[in-house]
Amino acid sequence: MAAQIRRIAVYCGSNTGRGAAYMDAARALGAEMAARGMELVYGGTHKGLMGAVADGCLAAGGRAHGVITERLAAKGHTHEGLSEVEVLPSMSARKARMIALADAFIALPGGIGTLEEFMEVWTLNQLGELGRPAGLFDAEGYFQPFMGFIDHMIAEGFLPPAHRGAIVVAGEAGALLDGLAAHEPVVVPKWM
Repeated sequence: MAAQIRRIAVYCGSNTGRGAAYMDAARALGAEMAARGMELVYGGTHKGLMGAVADGCLAAGGRAHGVITERLAAKGHTHEGLSEVEVLPSMSARKARMIALADAFIALPGGIGTLEEFMEVWTLNQLGELGRPAGLFDAEGYFQPFMGFIDHMIAEGFLPPAHRGAIVVAGEAGALLDGLAAHEPVVVPKWM
């Protein structure tokens, strides 16, 4: 059964990465979400890819809901144009709130925080505690080395092969959103 997606939590870098391709991809994702009537839920800053995905969404007439920590808000990192902003005391509270708000999850390129946030929702899906679609926006092949490591986990017997298909991986915004909407949860147990 296809997922009904109204809000997507997007995890991504607060840096821009090298070149313009990652920023372009972030803006394109925000714009495509707005075109489909999907609300963006993200970390609330104006910096890096996080700011770009919000800018793309807002410029296309969409809604962007920021969830930022008190520490980052106090540093002046809050995006000024957001539809809604929540300021929470800690990163763990922020992550929990983003999960609670979202119908689906996407990771754009980013650093260790991006990967950690995405892995939390993938793990919760694997354990049957969440059951919402998750995907990687593979702009410029950014996540190919990561998927290679996932294949290594499978080859070494730490991850059932079916769980590789538990996430959608696509290099174009429309294809990724289509994949999330059509995604079926993996029902193979995590224990081998």
